[in-house]
Amino acid sequence: MANQPPPGYPSVSPPSHPNTPTPRPEKRPALPAFASPVSTSTHFTTSSGLSPSKFSTPPPPPVFSSPLRPAAVPFRTSPVAPQPIAFSSVPSLPASSPPPSYHSNGSVELQPQPCDDTNEFEHIGESQFVLFSAHKVLKQKNKANVPSLGFGALVCPGREISSCPQIKQRDPHRCQNCGAYANLYCNILLGSGQWQCVICKKLNGSEGEYVAQSREDHLNFPELSSPLVDYVQTGNRNPGYIPVSDMRASAPVFLVIDECLDEEHLQHLQSSLHAFVDFLPPTTRIGIISYGRTISVYDFCEGSMAYADVLPGNISPTQESLKAMIYGTGIYMSSIQASVSVAHTIFSSLRPYRLNYPEASRDRCLGAAVELALALIQGPSAEMSRGVVKRSGGNCRIIVCAGGPNTYGPGSVPHSFTHPNYPYIEKTALKWMENIGREAHRNGTVVDILCAGQCPVRVPVLQPLAKASGGVLVLHDDFGEAFGTNLQRASIRAAESYGFMEVRCSDDILVTQVIGPGEEAHVDTHETFKNDTSLSIQMLSIEETQSFSISMETKGDIKSDHVFFQLVVRYLNVYQADISRVVTVRLPTVDSVSAYLDSVKDEVAAVLIAKRTLLQAKTSSDAIDMRVMIDERVKDIALKFGSEVPKSKLRRFPKELSSLPENLFHLRRGPLLGNIVGHEDERSVLRNLFLNASFDLSLRMVAPRCLMHREGGTFEELPAYDLAMQSDAAVVLDHGTDVFIWLGAELAAQEGESAAALAACRTLAEELTEFRFPAPRILAFKEGSSQARYFVSRLIPAHKDPPYEQEARFPQLRSLTADQRAKLKSSFLFFDDPSLCEWMRSLKLVPPEPI
Repeated sequence: MANQPPPGYPSVSPPSHPNTPTPRPEKRPALPAFASPVSTSTHFTTSSGLSPSKFSTPPPPPVFSSPLRPAAVPFRTSPVAPQPIAFSSVPSLPASSPPPSYHSNGSVELQPQPCDDTNEFEHIGESQFVLFSAHKVLKQKNKANVPSLGFGALVCPGREISSCPQIKQRDPHRCQNCGAYANLYCNILLGSGQWQCVICKKLNGSEGEYVAQSREDHLNFPELSSPLVDYVQTGNRNPGYIPVSDMRASAPVFLVIDECLDEEHLQHLQSSLHAFVDFLPPTTRIGIISYGRTISVYDFCEGSMAYADVLPGNISPTQESLKAMIYGTGIYMSSIQASVSVAHTIFSSLRPYRLNYPEASRDRCLGAAVELALALIQGPSAEMSRGVVKRSGGNCRIIVCAGGPNTYGPGSVPHSFTHPNYPYIEKTALKWMENIGREAHRNGTVVDILCAGQCPVRVPVLQPLAKASGGVLVLHDDFGEAFGTNLQRASIRAAESYGFMEVRCSDDILVTQVIGPGEEAHVDTHETFKNDTSLSIQMLSIEETQSFSISMETKGDIKSDHVFFQLVVRYLNVYQADISRVVTVRLPTVDSVSAYLDSVKDEVAAVLIAKRTLLQAKTSSDAIDMRVMIDERVKDIALKFGSEVPKSKLRRFPKELSSLPENLFHLRRGPLLGNIVGHEDERSVLRNLFLNASFDLSLRMVAPRCLMHREGGTFEELPAYDLAMQSDAAVVLDHGTDVFIWLGAELAAQEGESAAALAACRTLAEELTEFRFPAPRILAFKEGSSQARYFVSRLIPAHKDPPYEQEARFPQLRSLTADQRAKLKSSFLFFDDPSLCEWMRSLKLVPPEPI
């Protein structure tokens, strides 16, 4: 560390030459232990006129004057798309298109499956696996393809579904023409067992398996009686793999720890790390690396002290160094059960940074450290070991605990932005980080980067590493509670790997855009299926906390009464079994615009609009443009679907979409597009998280949920308006990545009652976010405090509205006395932010009536 260059100069070394001798790792015992105190999305779009390689290019803004164009650039030349739908617990079996006039067996007719259209969509919206923005489709193209509203689906491939039927060790019946799977909507010839594909309408054989006396016999086949089914093939692709009982225990976790921290931050980090190893299941294998100017790989063979091999950080680990480590006597990954005491010793031995350099100017070889962790997880290759390689099933995890930027070695950038060659070096670093992320993904390893502290970490440089591997980058205020919680939750996330998603839909529907943690997979299936136009997506990871946003449009006027969507998710689970989850959805088509609008799910539509909008908000100036775009969207929806107000220049927003403007108003002024989050790095991380987030988290990041504490420990859900700031109440505001607890001044003055209310609010906040990743900050503060601005800025300022509008949108006001109403009104300070009603009127629109 003594030879560290002065601040402002780069410390990037040229790549090592194969003939350059590399010193063997040096053993370095660490200092004695001491007690420590407790203390952003991949998106991808293609089009028939664009090269599929231009995934990173944001689409142009939608042209709202034309109802014929999609809101974004399409995904590939002729894709087909699925749509989400909630399924009834008793599956309905609707009829498909009319049977063909020819029969392969003269005595048997083509039998449609039974159906009850009245109940088919009773539970729309309850399924969290696939969610449609509407559960009906307009037949007229010019009405259906209104880009300001749009039509699409949110797909959560990693969602746990306990009641999903399974078909084990049997290949699915697939259409030989387009590759679609047999499903409950297929028409079937009882005598011959032939089935008609719902996507391309071709007849296919079933090798006699579907031959039956009556259609009720087909209910014994899971794929013919349920809209969702799993095909499970348990053949082992990896002969050296040894399955274990705990799926979480089989995925190793490698910690990569920044050792350039000041004492206060280090103490918090040590507390989080100690709690982390105590949290892990005993069979979990763990490895530990720390990095600064050099890389220390800790050896678990010594139980009484922290013992490390040291490698230089200015170059990538060489093959000679790796061979010396892999074939040496060191143990760099060990189960928690065998090495928990050693892990605690290692964490306690970490020392604060002692040199007199600012945090941003300290040498950190983060890139080389991740390279080394990845190499140790992979272990020896089959050729090197000349034997069976025992690999872990599922995704391995590298979790980086970073307190500053990567400023030394591979993938680094100069300490100072004023370096004359900074733009070129940053561009090179971005490419290097993306490449190492892709290498990690190819080897089934996910890299999560958890940053904390006050030092800027150069988010644009680190983000490609996490994104390309299927991981996330998360910013924290410190290494305390929220950081420790995310450290634990990151280690137990998805264990599935090598995932692909296929999307097929009726010829009338076209996929125009996909946003999510994946990229287009170039798979040629024409040798197997003659006309397979499915959209194939390679998923970077299979996580319950993630989703894909799929936008669609109609190619022309639809003639049929239904359109079909089939979604197939294929992945390798922790037991090395091939899983193919098949979801088939049928949506009715309608001529009535009112019937279509009645079927729109406002919250799903708002999330889809938000994801399409955030995709184009690359910078703070883009965010300003997107706020204007939200205004134009709302006006265009009212123009296309609303009505004129008699004797007025105002238009009435469609009553069927009454909650959509409020959700978009929250988006417009919230942290994703607004300016209530101070630093552009923070906004960038939030946007990347949002673009990949599940529906539940995405909705909360757009529109916060407001809950007021009541006597007896109960809570009342209220609109997220500032009228909830009543001095005798406690309020919980869940905004996805942040949860705020606000105590009114009168309540805070009553010591006993305020303590009970605060405890109840904290319990509620923890329950709401128990399984959320990233775990949100939970902040509590009193009315009038400086931190209360975090809470106030996320609420719609409705205190300026007339009393009748306040009561209409916030009915809880009616329970207040006249004195309480006057006191509430006097508590607000004047500021010029418009209310929802004022914003709508500024757009020449009548605010929608509340539900």
